[in-house]
Amino acid sequence: MNAQAVPFKGNADIGRLLDDGAYTTMQKLVVFLAALSIVMDGFDGQLIGFAIPLMIKEWGITRSAFAPAVASGLIGMGIGSACAGLFADRFGRRMAVILSVFVFGTATCAIGLAPDVLTVAALRFVAGLGIGGALPSSTTVTAEFTPARRRTLAVTATIVCVPLGGMLAGLFAGEILPAFGWRGLFFIGGTFPIVLAAVLLFTLPESPRFLARHPQRWDELGKLLGRMGRPMAANVTYTDAAEQVVEKRAGFGALFSEGLARDTLGTWAAFFMCLTAVYSAFSWLPTMLASEGLSIAVAGSGLTAYNLGGVIGALLCAVAITRFGSRWPLVLCCAGAAASAFAMQALNVGRDTNLLIFGFGVHGMFVNAVQSTMYALCAFMYPTSVRATGTASALAFGRLGAILSAFAGAAVITAGGAMAYLTLLGTAMIFAMTALLVVRRHIPKRNIVLPPGAVAAAAHS
Repeated sequence: MNAQAVPFKGNADIGRLLDDGAYTTMQKLVVFLAALSIVMDGFDGQLIGFAIPLMIKEWGITRSAFAPAVASGLIGMGIGSACAGLFADRFGRRMAVILSVFVFGTATCAIGLAPDVLTVAALRFVAGLGIGGALPSSTTVTAEFTPARRRTLAVTATIVCVPLGGMLAGLFAGEILPAFGWRGLFFIGGTFPIVLAAVLLFTLPESPRFLARHPQRWDELGKLLGRMGRPMAANVTYTDAAEQVVEKRAGFGALFSEGLARDTLGTWAAFFMCLTAVYSAFSWLPTMLASEGLSIAVAGSGLTAYNLGGVIGALLCAVAITRFGSRWPLVLCCAGAAASAFAMQALNVGRDTNLLIFGFGVHGMFVNAVQSTMYALCAFMYPTSVRATGTASALAFGRLGAILSAFAGAAVITAGGAMAYLTLLGTAMIFAMTALLVVRRHIPKRNIVLPPGAVAAAAHS
C-alpha cells in the first residue's frame, strides 16, 4: 500500500501538512477557481471605463458630472473589502467569495437598465461591494491552499487576473459596444459572474486552515484533506502550531500588535498610492485619450495595453520575489512605473499614438507588478486569524486612493490634459515606493519555508 494512503492518527499540524506538503491537483483546482473569480472581478470592474465616453455622450454631461458615479463604485469597493475580510475570518472564506461574485454580477447586469447617472452611481456602489470583497477573500483562499514554497507565485498569479480580466473586458467591449451599445455591455458582462457564483457554490471548498480552528468542523476538514491526498483517521485533532505562536490576538486590533503597526501602516500607504495610479488608469485612461482627439477604439486600446503589460509584469515580479525577496523588486518596479509615466510626457498624442499606447503597456507592467504582488506580501505578513482582515484592511485603505482618483482623474484631465494626467500617475508611484521602503517584514529571498504567520515569531527570535 502507498504510504500516502495510510490514514494519519494523533495530532495533525495543519500548517506543516499544507506548507510543506505536495501541491495536489485538487489544491490547484481550488486556486484556479479563486483566480477565475478574480478574472470576473477585473472584467466587471473595468467595464465602466470603456462605457464612460459613450454614457457621457448619450446623456450630454461632463466628465466631472460623471466622477461621483465612478467614486461611488470605489467607495463600495472599500467597504466591501473591509467587510469581506471580517466576514471571511469569522464565517469562512468560501461564502465570502461566492457572495461577492454574485453581488457584483447582479448589480452589473442592472446597470444596463439605468436611466441616468444617479442610478449608475447607486448600482456601481452595490457592484463595488462585491468587487471589493472578492479580492481579499480569493487571495486568502489561494494562500491557504498553496504550499509555502509556491505561495508568492500562486497569490500573484491570482491577483494578476485583475488586469487579465480588464484586458478581456477591453476585447469584449470592442466587440459588444458597436453591436449592442453600453447597455448590452453591462447586461452580457454581468451574466458571466452570476453563472460563476453558481459553479462556485457547488465546487469551492472551505479553507483547511479556517476549518482547523473550528473543532465542530473537523469531520469536514478530514474529508477535505482526504481529497487533497492526506487521509486522516476519524479521531485526529488539529493544530496550527507555528501560527498559534503569534496569534495572541484576533480582529482589527491585532494588525497593530506584535510589532506589526509599522508594516501595517506602510502597506496601507503603498496600497493607497498604488491604487490611486491603478484606478486613474482603469476609470479615466480611455476618456483621457479620447479627450486628446483619439477615436473610442484607439482610446480603449490604451487600457487594454495597460492591462496586458500588467499581466506580464506581475508574473515576472512574482518570480523575482521568489528568488530575491520582495523589498527590492517592489521598489524597482515603483521606480520604473514613475519613470515610464514621466517619459511619456515627451510624446505627442496625435503623432506618436502607437508609441504612447506602448508606453502605457510598459507603465501598466510596472504598476500592476507592484499592486499584484503586494497581496502576497500581506499573505506573508499576517497570521491566519487575521490574514483576511489584514489583506482586506490594506485594500480598503487603498480604495481611498481609488476614490481620490475618481475626482482627481477628471480634474487633472480637464485642467491639464495628458501632461497633468501623466504627472499624477508618476507622482503616485514615487510615494508608493517610499511607503514600501518603510515596511520591515518583506518576503525573504528564495522560497518561503516558514508558514505565513511564522514571520512574527522569527522576527522576535
